[in-house]
Amino acid sequence: MASRLALAAAGAALARAGLAGALSSADRPGAARWRRVNYAGRPLTLLGGPVLAAAATATAAAGAPTGWGSAAAVVGAVSGVVGGYDDLAGARPDQARDKGLAGHLAALREGRVSAGAVKVAGIGAAGLVAAVLTRRGRGVGALADGVLTTGLVAGTANLVNLLDLRPGRAAKAGSLLAAGLLAGPSGGLVAGPLGASLAVLPTDLGERVMLGDAGANALGAVLGLRLAAGRSRPARVTALALITGLTLASEKVSFTQVIESTPGLRELDRLGRRAT
Repeated sequence: MASRLALAAAGAALARAGLAGALSSADRPGAARWRRVNYAGRPLTLLGGPVLAAAATATAAAGAPTGWGSAAAVVGAVSGVVGGYDDLAGARPDQARDKGLAGHLAALREGRVSAGAVKVAGIGAAGLVAAVLTRRGRGVGALADGVLTTGLVAGTANLVNLLDLRPGRAAKAGSLLAAGLLAGPSGGLVAGPLGASLAVLPTDLGERVMLGDAGANALGAVLGLRLAAGRSRPARVTALALITGLTLASEKVSFTQVIESTPGLRELDRLGRRAT
C-alpha cells in the first residue's frame, strides 16, 4: 500500500508541475491552437490533456505488475498522441460533421478519413499491441484474452472521452474507477493515474483546462488495461459488455441528459463546478 500511495503522490506531483507549465504558456502564440470555448462560453485550454496523459502513462508504467509495464506505456502514450491529433485536426471546419461512430463511418463512405477515425484506429492498434505484450499461454484461451484486452483498452478510452462534456466529469469518473481498481496485485497500475486525475480535477472544475481527447483517452486506456489485468475471464467479459453497451447507447442517448435527470448522479456531476 505504501508503494501505491507513493505512486499516487508521484502522479499528482507530475500533473501539478505539468499544469503549472501549461497554464503559464497558455497565452503564448504557439498555444493558440489548443484554446477552446467550453459549453458555458468560457475560454480554456486543452493543454491539461497532454499533461494528464504524460503523468498517467509514466506512473502507470512504473506501477504496473511484471510484464505489463511496456503495455501501459504503449496504450497511454499512443492514446495520448492520437487523442491530441484529434483535438487539433478534429477542430477544423471540414471535420465538424465527423463526430461519433456514425460520423466516422459516414466520412469513410465519402472517401475521407476523419481525425476521429485515425484516433480510433490508433487506440485499437495500441490495445492489440498490449494484448500481444501481455499474452498468457496459447490457443483459444489466449486469443480470447487478447480480444478482451484490446476491447477493454479501446472501449474504456472511448467511454471516458465520451464523458468529457462538462467540467470535471471525465476526471471524476476516471478517479472513481481508478480508486475501485486500486486493490489487488495489479492495483499499482492505476495508483499513479489516480493521483494525476485528482491533481488535474480542481483546474478542470475551475474551467481553466479541459482534458480533451488527449487526456481522456490516455486515462481511459490505462484504466482499461487495469480491467484486463488480474481479473477472471467472466469478469472481463462482463466489463467489456457493459462498456460496449454504454458506448452504443451514447449514439442514441445524451449522457448529459441522463445524468441531469438522475438524482445522485446529478449532484455528483455538479459537485465543485462553477455556476453557469
